[in-house]
Amino acid sequence: MKQTTRFYQGLFSAPSATLQAVRLSLVSRSMLKPAPNEHLYLVKFLIMSVISFFIGTVQGLLQVTPPVRAWLDSIGSPYGGPGHMIDPLAHAHINLVGGVTILGMAVTYYMLPKITGKPIHSKRLAEHSFWWTSVGVSGFYIALLIFGFIEGNLWLTDPALVPAVHKYYGPVISVVASILAVGFWIYLANVMMTLKDIYKKG
Repeated sequence: MKQTTRFYQGLFSAPSATLQAVRLSLVSRSMLKPAPNEHLYLVKFLIMSVISFFIGTVQGLLQVTPPVRAWLDSIGSPYGGPGHMIDPLAHAHINLVGGVTILGMAVTYYMLPKITGKPIHSKRLAEHSFWWTSVGVSGFYIALLIFGFIEGNLWLTDPALVPAVHKYYGPVISVVASILAVGFWIYLANVMMTLKDIYKKG
């Protein structure tokens, strides 16, 4: 009789023990589930930096090939004339701004919270700094290449037409440079306000 009772007790206690184990497993899984990565928004900075370095590297390789180098030298590169828009201006900006500066922004936005233990003042401003800077440097680079190629070809074929094209260069470059500057200013303001928040709370 005692054995039968123990059998039924074990039979009915087994499911409850199994449910308990399942519950513990679910709880432990929810605790081990990784939290959303707060730095995922920085991936776009890294992608833009890599793309910019790639473009700059390709341009650099093309510029040292004899035919391209001879053409650039014939239109004034690197010291003046239309050639200097392509090399060094366009080449330098896609590498230094698109590659280095945007990478530096990502490093700042990542390292500042890690070092101080305080969040960035505004992720929204960080997003703005990326888009304004990326659009600005892309427009700056493309404008320099377009004007460099057009004016360079005119320089060799019909120099009298160069001023008629170049009159558009200033306004176009001013617009894209202003967009680029806005990106820099937003980045600087965000970093300064982050530091202000840190010392104010400290």
